[in-house]
Amino acid sequence: MPTIDLDQLTRHRAQTYHLPPTPRISTPEAALDWVNQRGFVYFWPISGIDLPSLWTTVAGERAVADAHDDPGHVTWGWKDSALDKRQWYYAKILRRKATMISLEIAPYFYALSDNYGSPEEDHIIAYQEGRLTVEAKQIYESILDKGPLHTLDLRREARLTSKGSDSVFNRALEVLQSGFKILPVGVAEAGAWRYAFIYDLTARHYPDLPEKARGIGESEARQKLLELYFASVGAAQLRDVIRLFGWGNELTVRALKRLTDGGQVTGGAAWPGKPGEWYTLSKLIT
Repeated sequence: MPTIDLDQLTRHRAQTYHLPPTPRISTPEAALDWVNQRGFVYFWPISGIDLPSLWTTVAGERAVADAHDDPGHVTWGWKDSALDKRQWYYAKILRRKATMISLEIAPYFYALSDNYGSPEEDHIIAYQEGRLTVEAKQIYESILDKGPLHTLDLRREARLTSKGSDSVFNRALEVLQSGFKILPVGVAEAGAWRYAFIYDLTARHYPDLPEKARGIGESEARQKLLELYFASVGAAQLRDVIRLFGWGNELTVRALKRLTDGGQVTGGAAWPGKPGEWYTLSKLIT
């Protein structure tokens, strides 16, 4: 059984995650370069998921600070100031958590979504097939009809202003974002905290995205995303891939086989001291 070289893996992740001795990221320009290099990352580190995060590249390998004046929270300003600049794709995507995606890679994600090129109709089909709740449909149609709306106005337009609708509203926002139907495009000084995301339709904010995704097949999209994933994390188990991308066992196994057939990734590897079989970059095998 091939064995992962843990020293090589540690050095690999130090580079891709920007852990010591790799210098921390200290400017928004460097953050953009890094996102483009990695293809996709998390904004915050997510418990139980191995994936680089912008927080870690700036603040180091530690928990996200509660204190608002923590130096690591400079990332919040970088993210907010970039929302309307179309320099990366930011929304709650992977596991419905805040994800930053290179614009070069966004079409591969979009190609795996249930959008078929008609922003005026796709949501209706999704609703009729039971993939969108009535609340998600109301939110989407409010933005479709009224244009970009901040959270408070969006709740009013979607008729979801009661306290009892908080959870269904937030859940609908996450579903619409993870399905590449809407995304935050700015921040408004609204509400008690004077801070509210402004949402717009993905196809309106990035009008060329559907066309760029049109020629990408699902198999090609999954292989591309897996290549980037392993280039970042170095090694992972089948369950890790399923947990992150949500493709299901059969599709994930098929995509991983194509990757291993290409020789870039080796399957059935051992991680010393850990149970189970691992997929790993072939260059990290002893």
